[in-house]
Amino acid sequence: MSREKAGNIDMIIRAGTLLTMNRAMEAAHDAAVMISGKKILDIQPWDGDKAWGLSNKVEILDASDCLVLPGLINCHTHAAMTLFRGYADDLPLKQWLFEKIFPAEAETLSPETVFWGSMLGFAELITGGTTCFIDGYFYQDHTMTAALKVGIRGLAAQGIIDFPAPGVPDPSKNLETGEAFLEKWAGASELVRPGLFCHSPVTCSDKTLKKAMEISERYGLPMQIHLSETEAEVREIREKKNQAPVFYLEKLGILNSRLIAAHGVHLEEKEIEIIAQKGTKVVHVPESNMKLASGAANVPYMIKQKIKVGLGTDGCASNNNLDLFQEMDTAAKLAKVISGDPEVLDAKSVLKMATRWGAEVLGLQDEIGSIEIGKKADIITVDLRSPHLQPLYDPYSLIVYSASAGDVRDVIINGKIVLRDKKFVALDLEEIKAKVRETAEPLKKRAGLN
Repeated sequence: MSREKAGNIDMIIRAGTLLTMNRAMEAAHDAAVMISGKKILDIQPWDGDKAWGLSNKVEILDASDCLVLPGLINCHTHAAMTLFRGYADDLPLKQWLFEKIFPAEAETLSPETVFWGSMLGFAELITGGTTCFIDGYFYQDHTMTAALKVGIRGLAAQGIIDFPAPGVPDPSKNLETGEAFLEKWAGASELVRPGLFCHSPVTCSDKTLKKAMEISERYGLPMQIHLSETEAEVREIREKKNQAPVFYLEKLGILNSRLIAAHGVHLEEKEIEIIAQKGTKVVHVPESNMKLASGAANVPYMIKQKIKVGLGTDGCASNNNLDLFQEMDTAAKLAKVISGDPEVLDAKSVLKMATRWGAEVLGLQDEIGSIEIGKKADIITVDLRSPHLQPLYDPYSLIVYSASAGDVRDVIINGKIVLRDKKFVALDLEEIKAKVRETAEPLKKRAGLN
């Protein structure tokens, strides 16, 4: 290494096993990942911290007993819904949503409660190795504020729905509120971008959907939607629009590369093919789909059609955690049991969904999703010393089928250590938990749980 390059190093991660997740899926043992500022400067074999003539200011993060890999990307969640974790379980989606969650949101949500619920959600994401998120909810100014305070990367989208919602009591103001949110936050942070999230084709009108996409295109930002999550939703669209949901969105002109569609459980193969042609992104949310008995998405066919499928947890009201390791394990096993093929959706493919492909869903494939020179330093370490992570034969298999959120030791976002040895560097986790418990008290009383 040149003396000039060595002089720019701020941190070196000594990786016991490095999974780069680059296109060649290169891995290395006893490697040095060198970070300068926010970016990855170089990757070399480890040769001792004295070999490069480093100054005393260079931090050496010893992860020689760890797997080192890119930070995970949760492509579909509602961070503040940590407030409703376990509040209304074991119900069908429509009953769960309209009889439990919507009333609970109306009673509980405020700028302050969304802030603290989001703080808890982001803390949970980071401790589980997630360095980037895609979120959609209400009072999103306060989700943005929470994300920036925590230092996590992501996309926070203002929820759009055609009936009274938290912070938007007049549905005719939903798009106006959404556009004001984009105007305020577009370009305000390199870490967190704003966006719009139309709840679904059955809760948003033709006019709302088209206008939301027009606004998103004007700002050059993604737009999200829940799509074909349940059979009931698909039936309703077919009855009202006389066509399948994907062809309905195509007719509206919003099925394009800017659209991120979550769930996609009940898509016909012809719909998947047109999604691929239009470049629309899809997010697989297996655990929420299973818990609400919505069904299982045909992810293998989506991948066969070269759709870059991301992976998401959904919110804590329908999962009930934000553990993307557990989600990877579930995604792989669900595909196998549904198809009857043990080779379908292998460990490497699922880890791509949680890293590289997730970055493509966000349009950030040149910045994150793999450990490569020039990319942002969003990196995690997974401690291999626990009994359930021994022995190590195949690191990809170990990550997907054996590891869990609790095995994450260190988290680096944008070149900055935010979690060191499983402890936050600059976050008061006890305060966050206390604020959320306080918020939950009225709901506990309402549900008779006190």
